[in-house]
Amino acid sequence: MNIEENYFKNKFKDYFIAKILKRSGKKQADIWKAGHKNRTGGSLIKDFLESHLDSSDDVLTLSEKLGYANHEKLLIIHADDIGLTSAANAGAFNAFEFNIVTCGSVMVPCPDFPEVAEYCREHPQVDMGVHFTLTSELENHRWGPVAPVDKVPSLVDEEGYMWGNLWDIKNNAESEEVEIELRAQIEKALENGIKPTHLDTHMGAILVRKDIFLIYARLAKEYDIPPLLVKFTPEIVNRYIEHVTEREIELFYKIVQKARYPLLDNLILGVAGNTYEEKKAAYYARLRDLKPGVNQLIVHLGIDDDEVKDIDRNYMARYIDYMVFTDLETQVLIDELEIKLIGWEDIKEAVDF
Repeated sequence: MNIEENYFKNKFKDYFIAKILKRSGKKQADIWKAGHKNRTGGSLIKDFLESHLDSSDDVLTLSEKLGYANHEKLLIIHADDIGLTSAANAGAFNAFEFNIVTCGSVMVPCPDFPEVAEYCREHPQVDMGVHFTLTSELENHRWGPVAPVDKVPSLVDEEGYMWGNLWDIKNNAESEEVEIELRAQIEKALENGIKPTHLDTHMGAILVRKDIFLIYARLAKEYDIPPLLVKFTPEIVNRYIEHVTEREIELFYKIVQKARYPLLDNLILGVAGNTYEEKKAAYYARLRDLKPGVNQLIVHLGIDDDEVKDIDRNYMARYIDYMVFTDLETQVLIDELEIKLIGWEDIKEAVDF
């Protein structure tokens, strides 16, 4: 970790300390007397998270609501970015047949969305969510909003496409127009025969601002579709602290305090590796290290298609994920580890939020 990364990591930990002080009434001097425990990732943060962030008014855990014991390892294997390209669609559709990937979510604004809608109509049992999309990041394969451009002008660039990065969304998007667009994406999915089992977000776009996140949460309530949210446990903080903002942390406090949404126990955002062998080994290591509770592993699937090579620079990474999660050896390992595969349909049916 370089100096800049270390600075921001400490900055975010200081944010947690500020929250602790606000709730406990302790003075900053008390923290320093504790031996700078915040700087060493010590027990103060851990104790606070465990006692406040993971608390809930519910008697039953999410695992128990799903009919499992708390010691059991439950895993959602989720295909992101369905609809992005025809290759991504083919990868997801094929993977579903292997029954290892349990669910996925579709990017409604993308040109290949109709193919996904047709698949869902022909396979009504498929566990498909809406992958809220506010960016169009591929240089040679772009898309505009679902809503008419004149209704959401702050969500598009000068060419009428969605912004290519999160920074432009954060700086330009009007919250009213974000709600119009996200609502339009849900409605288009419904109109095309998709029955969304969950909501999530492409590139984390709904987390760039508090007002956008609150729209995400409100639409989930309105449509009775569970949103992807994960507990801010000490393990999550230690693993992803340098990748989150103070705003995101603040939002998670509010969500957990309300205790109205189903919260996953852990989220695995892919693994490192450039080759099939490297990524397979990394994925298998994460499966072996899986903790009890409700976990989600996000994968990005795609077949090896000549056309997509000129569209998506990540096509090979998607193909590697596809090969790993259509490999019988992967299913054998999951069975050996006594991991129970579940989907968002299970959560939607079990949880009344």
